[in-house]
Amino acid sequence: MIKIIAIVLIVLWLLGVVTSTTLGGFIHILLVVAIIMILVRLISGQKVL
Repeated sequence: MIKIIAIVLIVLWLLGVVTSTTLGGFIHILLVVAIIMILVRLISGQKVL
């Protein structure tokens, strides 16, 4: 589940960087949230991907 969310957020982030600067800010926030979720899983000892 986390793998799918991370992939979707990375794709949306790339689209935000390429297409629009206003949407890009929102996408960057989502990307940071995805990275934080992955770090929490790493710290808790679960497999990430």
